[in-house]
Amino acid sequence: MKLTIERGRHDRIGATFDGDGVNFALFSEHATSVELCLFSPDGMRETHRLKLPERTGWVWHGRVPGLCPGQLYGYRVYGPFAPEDGHRFNPNKLLLDPYTKRITGHPRWSDALFGYNPGAKTLDLTYSTRDSARFMPKCVVEDTSFYWGNDRPPAIPANESVIYEAHVKGFSHLMDAPNAGKFLGIASDAALDHLTNLGVTAIELLPVQSFLNDRWLIEKKLTNYWGYQTLGFFAPEPRYLSNGQINEFQHMVARLHTAGIEVILDVVYNHTCEGSELGPTLSFRGIDNKSYYRLAPYPRHYINDTGCGNTLNLDHPMVLRMVMDSLRYWVEVMHVDGFRFDLASTLARDDNGFQPNSAFFAAIRQDPVLNRVKLIAEPWDIGPGGYQLGAFPHPFMEWNDKFRDGVRRFWRRDFKPAPELAARLTGSAMQFDHSGRAATSSVNFISAHDGFNLMDLVSYAQKDNTANGEGNRDGHSENYSDNMGVEGPSDDPQVVEMRGLRRRNLMATLLLSQGTPMLLAGDEIGHSQKGNNNAYCQDSDISWLNWDQADTQMLGFTKRLIAFRKNHPILHQNYFLHSKARADGQADVLWWHPDGRRMTAADWEDPALSFVCVEMRTASDTPAYADLETAVFLAFNAGGVQEIALPRAPEGMVWSRRINSHAPDAAPEPCPLGTVVVPAHSVSALVLEDKA
Repeated sequence: MKLTIERGRHDRIGATFDGDGVNFALFSEHATSVELCLFSPDGMRETHRLKLPERTGWVWHGRVPGLCPGQLYGYRVYGPFAPEDGHRFNPNKLLLDPYTKRITGHPRWSDALFGYNPGAKTLDLTYSTRDSARFMPKCVVEDTSFYWGNDRPPAIPANESVIYEAHVKGFSHLMDAPNAGKFLGIASDAALDHLTNLGVTAIELLPVQSFLNDRWLIEKKLTNYWGYQTLGFFAPEPRYLSNGQINEFQHMVARLHTAGIEVILDVVYNHTCEGSELGPTLSFRGIDNKSYYRLAPYPRHYINDTGCGNTLNLDHPMVLRMVMDSLRYWVEVMHVDGFRFDLASTLARDDNGFQPNSAFFAAIRQDPVLNRVKLIAEPWDIGPGGYQLGAFPHPFMEWNDKFRDGVRRFWRRDFKPAPELAARLTGSAMQFDHSGRAATSSVNFISAHDGFNLMDLVSYAQKDNTANGEGNRDGHSENYSDNMGVEGPSDDPQVVEMRGLRRRNLMATLLLSQGTPMLLAGDEIGHSQKGNNNAYCQDSDISWLNWDQADTQMLGFTKRLIAFRKNHPILHQNYFLHSKARADGQADVLWWHPDGRRMTAADWEDPALSFVCVEMRTASDTPAYADLETAVFLAFNAGGVQEIALPRAPEGMVWSRRINSHAPDAAPEPCPLGTVVVPAHSVSALVLEDKA
C-alpha cells in the first residue's frame, strides 16, 4: 500500500488520530531528520519509512492520511553520534515515541538494543550498526475515547483520606476473581468488596506506566516486579492488560469511583529505564540525549541523583512539557485522582541543587487540571542535599519516614522514644507547620512496599533478601524491627499473640495520629514477605497476597480502627495542635501523666518513659462550624499495665473506651470512676459521651 505524508501539525505531540488519518509529532532539538516507521499488524515487518517533512521549532511533524487506530509504529532519528558532546543519535535503533499511548510489549534483550558495541573496549564510544527493530516492542496509534457515563471523581478531602498502597498483581493475583492480577482484577467484585469493607478511601498503585524488565534481572530469572523503570509515561504497563486494550484501565478507574474510591498512581519522572551511558537506546536517548537528560560537565556521562543511572532534565521546557502533558493525560483521559512522585527531590533540582520554587513546582501548582488532584512527594533522592522532608510547597503531601521510624522505635522500647512519638501523633508540626500547610501534609505510614511489611516487622530482627540473588546486600539494614524472641515464623502461641498485639498497636498508632494515614496492602490480613524487605524483583508468593490465609482478627481490628477514625473528626484535622487555648478556654491538646497531672519537661526526659497519654480537641484555629465533638483521649503504653487517671469529664458526660488493642473485639467500656486500666503493651482510645 502506498502512503503519502502531509505537513501535519506541530502542536499535537505524539500520534493523534483525527478521523481520517494520523498526525505524528516528535520533539528533538538536536536531530537532523526523523523517519516514521510503520509496521505490519504482528509487528514483525517494517512496511514503510516516511520522513517527517516539517520541523516547527524543535518539533518534527507530518500527517499520514488513511491510517487508523491500531497502526504500529516507531521512529528512527538522525543526528550526530558524539558521546563526548552528549549526542547519541543512531538511526539503526528503532525508538519508542515518548508520547505513545500503548506499547505492544517489552524489549527482547539483545546487544542490538545498544547504540554502541557492548563487546568493544571503548564501549559506549563505538557506533553500532545492528538494527534493533525486531527486538523492540512497537507503539500503537490509539483512540483514547471511553464512555465514562456519570463518572465523577470522589474528591475525598485530604483530612478524610485513608490511602491503601497496593501492587496491581500482588493485590489481586490470588483472589477468586476474573482477570486476577490485572487492571480488571482490581475492578472485580472481590477486590472492590475488600476495599469498601475495609473503609479505605484511595488505592495508591505501584507504577502502572509501562516499564522495562532489566536485562540483569531476566538473566537471573527474576523480573522488575515493582516497576520503577519507566519506558513510556503515557502507556499502561502491558502485563496488566488482559486483552491489550487501554480501556481496561479506564474501566478499572470507573468501577473504583463508583465504589467511592480514588485512584492514585505512583509515578517515576525522575529517571527513565535507559540507565547510564552503558544502557540501551530505546527512546529518549536516541531521540535527543542532550535534551532529555541532565549530563555531567563531561557530557559523555550522566548526573545520577536517582541511583538509576540517569536523571531527567526538567530544566528543558520540552521535557517539562512532556511530564506535564503526561500528568494531565492520566487525569483528563484516564480519570485518576492523584499522584505519588517517586524520588521527588530530583524533580526540583537544577545545577544548584534542590529548589522549592523550581520550574516543576511552579508549573504543577498553576495548572488548573493538576492543582485539583492529590499530589504526594517521596521527599528525598540520593543526590547532594537530597533529603527534603517538609520542604515541598502546598499542595504537596509528603511521605513521612520520621513517623515510620519514630513509631517503630517507640514500640520496640528504644532509648527515649516517647517525645518522638508525641511529635508524630500531632502531625509532625516541626516539619510541616509552615507556609500555610495543613496537618494532612504528613503522609504517615508504618510500612510501605519498600522495607519490612507489618508482619515481618514483628517477626524478623534481620532482613532475608537472599531470594533476590544479591547476597543479602540489598535493602535497608536498619528496620527498627523486633522478632519477639524467635526469628521468622513461629507456632509458639505466646509469640504469635505477642506479634499480633504488636501489629495491632502499630496499626492503631497509625490510624489514631494526625496526618494522612497510608496502609500497605496485606498488612491488614497478616501477609508476610518471608523477611524480604526489598521485594522489587519478586513476582512470587513472597509478594502475592494470600487471601486464603487472611488473619481475620487483624482484618476486623483494622476495619474498626478506620471506622473509629472516620467517626471522630478530632483524629483527622486540617489544623495543627499546639496546646493553644480555644474559645472555650480549653487547650486543643494536653499531655497527661498516668497519675492525672500534666507532663513536665523532666517527665519527657526520663529515658525509661514508656507511655504517652494525650487528650485532643479540635484545634484552636478551627472555625466554629467544624468544632464537631468534645474530646478524645489516647493512651499508648509500651510498658507494664497502667492505671490512668482520666481528665475530669464535663457534667453529664463520661469517658468511654472504644479501642483496646489488648482486647480487639471488646465492647465499648464506660469509665465512670474516672480511671482506666491500660494493659501492658497496648493502645486505648476513649471518647466523651453522655451518661446513660
